Amino acid sequence: MWLEEGRGIGWSPGVLLRYHPPMVIRKGSSDDVSVVLGMFDSAVAWLAARGRTGQWGSRPFSADPARVERVTEWAASGGMWIAEVDGEPAGCAVLGAAVDYVPPAREPELYVQGLVIDQRFRGHGVGSALLGHARAEAAGRGVALLRVDCYAGDDGRLVEYYESQGFTRTEPFKVGEWPGQVLELRLPG
Repeated sequence: MWLEEGRGIGWSPGVLLRYHPPMVIRKGSSDDVSVVLGMFDSAVAWLAARGRTGQWGSRPFSADPARVERVTEWAASGGMWIAEVDGEPAGCAVLGAAVDYVPPAREPELYVQGLVIDQRFRGHGVGSALLGHARAEAAGRGVALLRVDCYAGDDGRLVEYYESQGFTRTEPFKVGEWPGQVLELRLPG
């Protein structure tokens, strides 16, 4: 079980989390592809409405065949996890091997390949709970390094979010003109 003291945020496999309303994290499947695409679509719309199109543009994920294929592959990978609030899908994390556009780690790791929150649940601790699940998964696999990358453009708020979750900046990178930042979290061990 993972628990962040003082925040009321915890996770354990198959256990109802102590939130208001209750939250459960479950394994994702191919049945969740359209739901996860909807989460990405809501995030893209939210960002675009604020003039923040640098991260994912303004086109819905569900309208982009390459992005639909990526989410479909994530669902088939066995690394997709869905957070549900009161039975409603609220967020998704994808865990697995590092992506090919970041420098490789020098030790075994678990990589957060994707994290998205349905914007109806923004600010409800869904991202924290999913990252807590990622910590628990890494610990359960005997891995002491958890890494993630994110968009580092605009005002850097996404990088700051991951730092607020205990991650530390490591390597900045670019994919074309898209600025990114790799962050890591070392698990006690």
